[in-house]
Amino acid sequence: MTPSLCACVIARDEEDRIRRCLESVAWVDECVVVVDARSRDGTERIARELGARVVRRRYDGNLEQKNAALELVEAAWVLALDADEALSPELARRIRAALDRDGEGCDGFELNRVTWHLGRWIRHGDFYPDWQLRLFRAGCGRWAGTNPHGRVRVEGPVRRLSGDLEHRSYADLADQVGRIREFSRIEAEALHAAGRTT
Repeated sequence: MTPSLCACVIARDEEDRIRRCLESVAWVDECVVVVDARSRDGTERIARELGARVVRRRYDGNLEQKNAALELVEAAWVLALDADEALSPELARRIRAALDRDGEGCDGFELNRVTWHLGRWIRHGDFYPDWQLRLFRAGCGRWAGTNPHGRVRVEGPVRRLSGDLEHRSYADLADQVGRIREFSRIEAEALHAAGRTT
């Protein structure tokens, strides 16, 4: 019997992208979407329309939001996504095949994220390959690191699955620069709170 899988998504003001994300995981056993309480658009409504269990939560950091989402999972395996990510059909098939064999002796799988930017998929440089540990046994993985960018840590063996995790992060170049500035501010605040100075 194939173990159950939960897609675990965090979102804020993602009405333009959440549908694509959730439709790519429509086949999973459960879907949990944690919506940042600051969200002001139709993200929550769309997620509910698509059958997700939606929880609205006060935002106290990206890692904290993602770990809170993990606490809501009831399935045996977790697929952790951001609202601007979606599974390619090939990756969805590979995930189902790995779960049919209950992880093939692994506790986690890295997925190769490819980013759409300036009208094309970026498959070179620092953008690609971009292996992200996003599929793991529930209870075996947690988000760790420094806000805003953490990584899932899994204690057991990890393998890689082929197929792309499609990432539509930036609307345009101005959005990318704005995001870099915002993430730099968040990371600087996190480092300062940890007592690190420059």
